[in-house]
Amino acid sequence: MNLFDLKNEIAVVIGGTGALGGVAAEALAGAGAKVVIIGRNAERGQQRVASIQKNGGQALFVAADASDKASLENARDTILKTWGTPSILVNAAGGNSPEGTVSKDHPVEDIRAEDWTSLFKMNLVGGALLPCQIFGKLMCRQGKGSIINFASVSAHIPLSRVVAYSASKAGVLSLTRFLAREWAPCGVRVNSITPGFFPAMQNRSLLFNEDGTPTDRTRSIWEHTAMKRFGKPEELGGVIVFLASQAASSFVTGTDIRVDGGFLSQTI
Repeated sequence: MNLFDLKNEIAVVIGGTGALGGVAAEALAGAGAKVVIIGRNAERGQQRVASIQKNGGQALFVAADASDKASLENARDTILKTWGTPSILVNAAGGNSPEGTVSKDHPVEDIRAEDWTSLFKMNLVGGALLPCQIFGKLMCRQGKGSIINFASVSAHIPLSRVVAYSASKAGVLSLTRFLAREWAPCGVRVNSITPGFFPAMQNRSLLFNEDGTPTDRTRSIWEHTAMKRFGKPEELGGVIVFLASQAASSFVTGTDIRVDGGFLSQTI
């Protein structure tokens, strides 16, 4: 028996237009799942669909804003009419903003409440709560499902500068454990992944100078990472498939898997 076979499963990847969400979508499709990519950028969404189909997988793009309940409900209805009830949900949407970041010229006491709230809406409400509510309800009705939330190393140990982001991602960890307890009786598992540092478009300016050389922050990250490098996006794929598979991880819920090259295990 192939423990990681996801044939006949329908997976929803919110934030599948991004780098790490895209890896999740590709990995799930490669394991046989029908994959629905949800995001706001139709062009990138269709590109991801084309990539999956080129490799023999099945994929569909549905435009939606993860932070808007009505938008997600419309996406849900489209999925139900097209393919049926999803059994896998990956919440990979989220991000950071300069307004919620601390710097020499922008101390923590200058962060506005509305900017803090905006990041919580992006990472905790849209990045986990609303999708879990809308799709988790369907999974509970059918008696099975696997939900995978994206946390962050900064959820475990608050990193310098990214105070609002760190706090919102800590909320994702807490929500994951709560939902795991609530939904275990109806057959729905809820886990999270903590990625280490994976270069992507949204954080590239923090990690590399204009000439491509690493910034001081990058050197600090490498020094603190046991494996002394950044992660490669494809290194998340196997963990996603493991948590999605009922056969491989049927007794795993309420846990967080760190894919961080040893970042959180490194001390002085």
